[in-house]
Amino acid sequence: MRELEKRIQQDGVLYPGNVVKVDTFLNHQIDVSLMQNMAREFANHFKEKPITKVFTIEASGISLATLTAAELNVPCVFAKKAKSINLGDDVYSTDIVSYTHKNTYEVIVAKYVLHPEDQILIIDDFLANGCALNGLIELVEAAGAHIQGIGVAIEKGFQPGGASLRARGYDLLSLAIIDEVDEQTNAITFRAQD
Repeated sequence: MRELEKRIQQDGVLYPGNVVKVDTFLNHQIDVSLMQNMAREFANHFKEKPITKVFTIEASGISLATLTAAELNVPCVFAKKAKSINLGDDVYSTDIVSYTHKNTYEVIVAKYVLHPEDQILIIDDFLANGCALNGLIELVEAAGAHIQGIGVAIEKGFQPGGASLRARGYDLLSLAIIDEVDEQTNAITFRAQD
């Protein structure tokens, strides 16, 4: 998606360790118009699939997943990183290692929001090593539900997450795939897409 690539080049900032900071438009301050266009891209790509729910993880994926769910006219569910007293004990849970936060945390989702008959579209903001997405996949599988596709705003193509998910047969749509970053010049090179 050229609009997203241009925005990453214009406003993205590189930090040591190949961290791409896009918090002025994607995951802290949100450019709603851009986010709506991204949601439409996902909805158009996956519109022929029998999706019943969009699934993501808090917090950065929620806005994109919600707008995508609105485009598809289905509910949006998000896995929580902290258990609240009103959630109860009947949950699916898994541990996820965060690339950017450099820690491991438990994520949970109530069993009453994921069911075996659900056809799931997973949406997230970033894909690097694939830890968060693999955790979401585990939660969907624990519920006995089926994954119809995975949508990611930004994929770091030089890290193994995307290749691994595609090799496993998932229909993965990444709107912008970064092939290379140069921390010295702040240059970002994107992979050409169809």
